[in-house]
Amino acid sequence: MKKVLAGGVFNLLHPGHVFFLRKAKEFGDYLIVVIASNRTASITKDYPVLDQKIRKKNVEKLGFVDKVVIGDETDFMKVVRREKPDIIVLGYDQKISERELKKMLSKEGINCEIIRIKEELEGYKTSRMIKKNEED
Repeated sequence: MKKVLAGGVFNLLHPGHVFFLRKAKEFGDYLIVVIASNRTASITKDYPVLDQKIRKKNVEKLGFVDKVVIGDETDFMKVVRREKPDIIVLGYDQKISERELKKMLSKEGINCEIIRIKEELEGYKTSRMIKKNEED
């Protein structure tokens, strides 16, 4: 069984997120989604719109995701060590570089493939959606 790990904040679950997660699922048999904790979301996005538990439940409701976990607030690699994915999928806009992640994995003795999904579902970016809503 090939395990795929993908993560994000998933503030307001929208078609862009669904597109990303469906693409990630195509790379393996079992999709694990890591939801950024409230603390991490406030650091990386400045705005956790919904609580981490609500964001987790929203992703679980998608039906094609096999497991959803909330990421560790202090150790990004904790979930990776525990889940032992064969593939880590990154979104087009995730800030971590493949090279940086490869170094982190190597340091931990974890051998897995890293794939970045470069396609973007046009018009769906949470920050743009929030900004547009504020303008209306």
